[in-house]
Amino acid sequence: MLTLLLVPLGVLFVFVLVLLVISPGRPSSIVDERGRPVVGSISEKIRVTINGAEQGMFIRGRDETKPVLLFVHGGAGMPEYFLAQKYPTALKVLEDHFIVCWWERRGAGLSYSTKLLPQSITVEQMVSDLLAVTDYLRDRFHEDKIYLMAHSGGTFFALQAVARSPQSYHAYIAVAQIAGQLKSENVAYQYMLKRFREIGDGGMVRRLESAPPTMSVPLPASYMAIRDKAMHSLGVGTTRQMRSVIAGVFLPSWLSPDYTVMEKVNIWRGKAFSDGLLWNKILATDLATTVTSVAIPVYFLHGIHDYTVTLPETKAYFERLKAPVKGFYTFPGSAHSPMFEEPERIRQILEQDVFEGTNSLAD
Repeated sequence: MLTLLLVPLGVLFVFVLVLLVISPGRPSSIVDERGRPVVGSISEKIRVTINGAEQGMFIRGRDETKPVLLFVHGGAGMPEYFLAQKYPTALKVLEDHFIVCWWERRGAGLSYSTKLLPQSITVEQMVSDLLAVTDYLRDRFHEDKIYLMAHSGGTFFALQAVARSPQSYHAYIAVAQIAGQLKSENVAYQYMLKRFREIGDGGMVRRLESAPPTMSVPLPASYMAIRDKAMHSLGVGTTRQMRSVIAGVFLPSWLSPDYTVMEKVNIWRGKAFSDGLLWNKILATDLATTVTSVAIPVYFLHGIHDYTVTLPETKAYFERLKAPVKGFYTFPGSAHSPMFEEPERIRQILEQDVFEGTNSLAD
């Protein structure tokens, strides 16, 4: 009996030991083709007090003289720095052109703390924090303005920040811009139901038919339980190639060497914490009526296979949004994350349109 008990304990000990070894929690240097640190590059993990709360971020770039880009991650609270590490070409595109700040929002990832009060996790607080992080970066790097890029759930907060403080930014780059997410969920549901019927997957058809979304908040728990699995099995979730959240997101979070073990735990604690406090607010808000104009150039990037944030809803919002320069760019090989899926097209858009303040490559 004792022997039987020792076996799983031994396995657990080995697992914990391996996890500790692969989790030093120090960001790697940016290196050249020979593996030598690039002179003038920056790679750091820091925590800064933002509006009274300690918040974490990774700051990386190949050249400290480049402009600054603040990246606002998706989800209600899902950091993406560890996910970007899965796509080194995409990471290099950003780090070649910018000093990139991968900020992890209040209550998420590096910024999660058991001391945070639930009432401090609000939409207004997220926007206020975003503006404060912007000011921190402007002051630190002596820039009057920075660039702002946001993905998915992060676009909900970022666009409101841009509308409030346009003087702080050169341009806004939205990847899978949220507009009316409640309608998006219903459009995605109808698409998935149709596709599973077409391919003859009766099991998924029955599960979806028994768990339809509503046009009211909160969405049914039964729908949310099947949503991600259905999207990823069809290749219309996080990326076109990702078929499982476990293999595509969960495992990479534990394999990243730039986080300590406890920081990895906090990625998932923070996600649950933030989702419970912000997701329904995102669903219930139609940005088309909240933000109708911005005073800086805006660039919307969207994968044609994206059903996490559906293309027609985002495009309709883009057409109504007023801005001095606008560009909408569809990505034929992408689902929800074109910055990871088609990085060379991102490079072209940055160099030919964003930095030039034009929209020559737009659809």
